[in-house]
Amino acid sequence: MDETRTAKPSDALGAKPSGAAYRNLAVATIGFTLTFWAWDLVAPLGSDFKDRLGLSSFEQSLLVAVPVIVGSLGRVPVGALTDRYGARLMFPLVSALTIIPVLLIIPAKNSFGAMLAVGFLLGLGGTTFAIGIPLVNSWFPPARRGFALGVFGMGMGGVALSGYFTPRIAEHGDNLPYVIVAIALAAFAVLAAFLISDRPDRPVPTTSLGTRLGQAGRLRVTWELSALYAIGFGGIVAFGVYLPTYLKTWYDLSPTDAGTKAAGFALVTVVFRPVGGWLSDRLHPATVTTVALAVVALFAVVQAFDPALNPVGTICFLVMAAGLGTASGSVFALVSQVTPQPQVGSVTGIVGAVGGLGGFVPPLVMGAIYSAKDSYSIGFMLLSDLALAGCVYAYGRMRNARAE
Repeated sequence: MDETRTAKPSDALGAKPSGAAYRNLAVATIGFTLTFWAWDLVAPLGSDFKDRLGLSSFEQSLLVAVPVIVGSLGRVPVGALTDRYGARLMFPLVSALTIIPVLLIIPAKNSFGAMLAVGFLLGLGGTTFAIGIPLVNSWFPPARRGFALGVFGMGMGGVALSGYFTPRIAEHGDNLPYVIVAIALAAFAVLAAFLISDRPDRPVPTTSLGTRLGQAGRLRVTWELSALYAIGFGGIVAFGVYLPTYLKTWYDLSPTDAGTKAAGFALVTVVFRPVGGWLSDRLHPATVTTVALAVVALFAVVQAFDPALNPVGTICFLVMAAGLGTASGSVFALVSQVTPQPQVGSVTGIVGAVGGLGGFVPPLVMGAIYSAKDSYSIGFMLLSDLALAGCVYAYGRMRNARAE
């Protein structure tokens, strides 16, 4: 018998998640990982595109940042559409559509303008975050929700997979990474159509898309959470897309070594995201966010003084990765606490969009600063300032936030 047919409304409040909950969590996490890999296909090969197309540092930054901004903004309508039509439809649909820009990279790779256009379409892969969060949130009870959302958030490890495997696969064929990712997305889209299911008792909004987005936008917590997520997750995205360039430019690493170390950074953020959710199930999520961002602020200052990569620089990056990963997990645990259930998708879309935009700006800023000053120190000091501001706000305001 179908588990989704036998699930009882009371399960949402029970202490033990159902088998269907864990199945949906596992499949959604795999899909999130694959689409994030697709979303980040350009960044690990950014230096190759720079050499191939004769790009400046700013143009290279723009090339890797375009998918980020489009994927971030796309989360707003995708989250609202998920509230209305459910993840069972949206997840396989978006995964299948992402195959198109992945394959379009092949004919576009010798033209900067064409790559910008493909990068715009590639942003679709970054929208699945706004599909998985409301799905997982609906299946797990409040006492387990923080950890479950953190596990789903581990799908951002697709960035780490891309950073490590994409350059290595490309060594065996320029087009091979795109073909492999396209095949993986196609296989997942088919599996997701059969394995992902929405809770039969989930609240389905009947109002229009614009009305629901307007209602979510009028919630104060939507923008407060957006600001915090822009620092936590935005920092992860920014490092994910720009760290290979930074390591290659400043520390003179090869593209493969730079991609490997960037993948290590991303892996740490992946591991610590469920840690942030797990801690938030036991402590207040705002307290967890406060401590995590304070750690990021401290070590960003240390890195601003350009220490040697081994060991101080490496320690700084790994500790910042742990802090950003923890903060990302705790902020979405906070989302589940202060957002009305029928609006989780819409609020998630907005929060995820702003978080992704938080990752769009830093690569452009870092590229512009390096072009003008031949240094990255100012960028790390700005990161420290933002993290400290988020730390203060999380502690002073968000500990007392409640669902409106």
